[in-house]
Amino acid sequence: MLFENIWNNVLDWFNDRSERNSLVRSFNSAARKAFVLGLAPTMLKASISKGNSEYRHQFSAWMNTGFRIQALSGRSLSKDEMIVIGMVVLHDTALVRQLIALGWDTLEIHDDTGIYGCRWKLIDYANMGGALNEFNR
Repeated sequence: MLFENIWNNVLDWFNDRSERNSLVRSFNSAARKAFVLGLAPTMLKASISKGNSEYRHQFSAWMNTGFRIQALSGRSLSKDEMIVIGMVVLHDTALVRQLIALGWDTLEIHDDTGIYGCRWKLIDYANMGGALNEFNR
């Protein structure tokens, strides 16, 4: 019985990892297409990062909880430009919820030349508890 529980946890971990990698590949494919078609002014590339431990929630993955988007612009982006990219992602509630469900807790936006970026706590943008909050009134 104990071995069976451990095995199920291992299988769940690999399944989650596969789904996380699939989402990153899907994001990168869509970002490439948008850039090539001229729908996006810069190419974006997603990857998995360490994340911010202060942003952890009960569904955070065991490690590598950051969803990092790098803007490949060939120059340093201003903080305002990075915030705009972050807000585009954060206003897509379905995407934010998917990121949270797959164990991410941090959104990071960086450019391809600088060392600084912007970070957001994903759970703050998931628009959660709406129906529950109404029910408790």
